[in-house]
Parts: sequence; C-alpha cells; structure tokens
Amino acid sequence: MGKTANALIAGLLLSVAGAAGTAIAQQPAPQTQGNTSVKAARPLWTELSPKQQSVLAPLAAEWDNLDTVRRKKWVTIANRYPKMQQDERARLQRRMQAWAALTPAQRSEARENYKTLRQLPRPPRGELRQKWDQQKQVPAQPSPESATGDTPGK
Repeated sequence: MGKTANALIAGLLLSVAGAAGTAIAQQPAPQTQGNTSVKAARPLWTELSPKQQSVLAPLAAEWDNLDTVRRKKWVTIANRYPKMQQDERARLQRRMQAWAALTPAQRSEARENYKTLRQLPRPPRGELRQKWDQQKQVPAQPSPESATGDTPGK
C-alpha cells in the first residue's frame, strides 16, 4: 500500500473513533455510587401494581435494598398470590414478615444455610426435615437460670 492509502485508512479510523467518542460523551452518565457504576434495580416500588404492592407490603421498607433478580422473584410470587390457597397465602405473609425482620447478616446466613441444605442428597434432607418437625413439636425448655428464678449478676 502506498502512503496515500495508509493516510486515508488512518484518517477514516480517526474519524470513526472521533464519532464514537462523541456519541459516548452524549449518552447520559450511569448512576454512580462511590467509584463504581450502579444500575438501578427494577422494578421500582412505584412501578408495581397496587395489588402487587399489597401482597409485598411486608417487603416495602427493604425493597430498595433488593437486587433486580430478587425483586423479579418476589413479583412472580405476588402474581401467583391470587391463585394460592388461603393457608398458602397466610404462610407466605408470615414468612415475608419474618424475612423483613431479619438483619442483612441474618439473611445472608439464611441464604448460605439454604444453599448448603439444597446440596445434600435427598435421603438426608428428608431425615433433617423429620428431625426439624420433631424439634418444633418439643416444648421449649426453660434455661437453668430461669428455672431457679435467679438472674445473672444479681
């Protein structure tokens, strides 16, 4: 190739690069938090229907802290809610309220425990379920301190 062809190619590349840079510069900047780009999780609470908001009300205070994947899972559950039996609805509401009451550290621990249990083979998981059911039926044992009426430090 001659010098003229190389100059034309170089000029073309520079003009394309310049046009791309201008297009990028004209795009709105993504939301940032500190030094990293953060994309807003969807859907926003205000984007939910009134029925979805009603079902997901126990999660309203935490909604802004949920990522997009978890929000979509909850929306799917809210959409199934009208088809659920009454006992399923009540259980869902109790569990959402309990989940909302957990600290972020407790939620993380619960997720890790769930992942661990899901990796167990079926028979031991079934045995664990039976043991859990048996444990729930046993009345709570008072601690030795409360049995004597003594309180520590008094």
